[in-house]
Amino acid sequence: MEDNNTGECLFCRWKNEKEKIILENELAFARYDEFAVSKGHMLFMTKRHTKDFFSTTQEEKNAIFELMNKGKEIIDEKYNPNGYNIGMNCGVSAGQSVMHVHVHLIPRYNGDVENPRGGVRGVIPQKQNY
Repeated sequence: MEDNNTGECLFCRWKNEKEKIILENELAFARYDEFAVSKGHMLFMTKRHTKDFFSTTQEEKNAIFELMNKGKEIIDEKYNPNGYNIGMNCGVSAGQSVMHVHVHLIPRYNGDVENPRGGVRGVIPQKQNY
């Protein structure tokens, strides 16, 4: 999702909104998702604009996962979830709407869906239950 007036990526703008950043290191940052799926849903992004997970450097991958571990600790303490889904959408066909790499850390709670079996397989609903 780009701003039609500036052409700038949403997440590139977000890295300058320091008051909303929860965690950051040299290469990545995290903040709560503005369209959260559940309480505590966080996004982890690279500071460098790059399309998706496959275009990141190994150092950027490490930076994201370092922050995700810290983010999980924050979510555990604040919201006490029962589980997590970790997700990345790579490409429009996979549901990516902001063409800047980002990883979702989605806390899950007992009873938040009727049957959680299959987890991330639910991206194709008829394949979720197996």
